[in-house]
Amino acid sequence: MTKAVLIARPSADAGIDDKLAAASLSDGFEALATEYAFRYFLLATFPRGDRAGFVDNLVASNWPEGLLEAYGAGDAFRVSALVSRLKTTIVPVFSNACLFSRGETDVELLGLSERFGQVRLGDTLAFSLHDADLNHYIIALSGQRGAPSRRERMEIVYAGMTLLDDRRIDRRPQAPGDKLTAREIECLRWSAAGKSSDEIAIILSISSHTVVSYLKSAMRKLNAVNRMQAIARACRYRLL
Repeated sequence: MTKAVLIARPSADAGIDDKLAAASLSDGFEALATEYAFRYFLLATFPRGDRAGFVDNLVASNWPEGLLEAYGAGDAFRVSALVSRLKTTIVPVFSNACLFSRGETDVELLGLSERFGQVRLGDTLAFSLHDADLNHYIIALSGQRGAPSRRERMEIVYAGMTLLDDRRIDRRPQAPGDKLTAREIECLRWSAAGKSSDEIAIILSISSHTVVSYLKSAMRKLNAVNRMQAIARACRYRLL
């Protein structure tokens, strides 16, 4: 089998723990693929608007290096059948057609489909998972083994969950250095619910000036430039 190609995120400033986690995940998913008679595995983060490219999302894979480079050079991942189908379901998806392009009739991506066929990367079982830090991943096992049974799919998904839970790459962002007070969190929570400063003041029986003061203090502690960013960061830190 082709030696696994590792890409640990973030690549430039990743700590040793992150790099070891990536290597450990690669070993784990390669073993999982082998156990269920698949030849290849792919572990990637789910593409987002600000990071939609294949290279930006690739965590680890044992695809042939040439195929990884060719696939990463285009825009196939973001618009692939794989991503499209996993956006609409939480159950594992299996296909004996190439899920990594938009379809066999797509002239622009037909060459890639042929390359996938050449390395026998045909039958693919794919599913998406969140880890405990709410990072969203795509896992795809590929080869030429036919459709897994329902029981096998359940076992594979559970094994994937266990691997991600034991060996997470992305750590939850550290909470702000200055701890938010109960009032600051309360004001942020009501602001997240769509309430204005005046409405929050009535709800909490304080002045609107005090509400604004609490929100400004929360924004400073969260290093946010406005209320919406403060709310988003508070949610990310699981303060709300």
